[in-house]
Amino acid sequence: MNPALRAVASGPYVEEDQEAQGSAPSVEGQPRQASQHGPRLILLTSLRLVAPLAPWERLGFSFTRSGSLSSFVAAGLRFDFVPESAAEGRAGLSGWGFESSSPNISAVRSIDGIETFSDSHTPSTIESSVTPLGIIGVDHVVVMTPSLDRTCGAIAEHLGLPLKRIREVGGGVRQGFHRAGSVILEVVERPDIAPDEPARLWGLVFDVADLDAVVDRLGPDVVGAPRDAVQKGRRIATVRSEAGLGCPLALMTPDVRDSR
Repeated sequence: MNPALRAVASGPYVEEDQEAQGSAPSVEGQPRQASQHGPRLILLTSLRLVAPLAPWERLGFSFTRSGSLSSFVAAGLRFDFVPESAAEGRAGLSGWGFESSSPNISAVRSIDGIETFSDSHTPSTIESSVTPLGIIGVDHVVVMTPSLDRTCGAIAEHLGLPLKRIREVGGGVRQGFHRAGSVILEVVERPDIAPDEPARLWGLVFDVADLDAVVDRLGPDVVGAPRDAVQKGRRIATVRSEAGLGCPLALMTPDVRDSR
């Protein structure tokens, strides 16, 4: 396996670079999540996971239960957990929800194979978790695909979110970037994925106020040591797969350009 592909395939997250983030300035009096401008406001409002609750609770998250779902909110994004016993298909991130000023999004059920739903209620209807991680934002959500053109085209078609930039990583690996509010949707094309495979949600990155304090608190058995991120002036630490979260997760220092 070539070095570029090995880095993507074996790493627990994929970093987007500083240039790919584009510009999404905050609107005074509104949360950063609502910073997207244009004729239609498209916000990523929820992620659905098939994963055990206990590992997340050990990180400090507390859940609100409603029916078969257990949920928490972090940085304005709602995380809905489906019991593993009730889920069909693979574990991990299984779907995403969006809120839009356009009524057309309510008809979208799938984006290139990713379960998609329109959120009729905002994350504020669930009390946000108070967590010692000090999360202040969701930096990006990673999507894996065998075809960047196909998946990015579907995101643009169904959500109206333009493709901001394509980054050639090398070894057949490419990254494409969309922005939904403050959250970057990072689409990663990998040549080792079968061409007929659908896209799938893979992992995410939280911005935290004090990365060193979080790493010290969690300890080396849970999270790796901070290191320089691709983004200039930022650092990142990866939660180990042994933590059992059900999906790759990394923690990053905030973007100093943001006015959160």
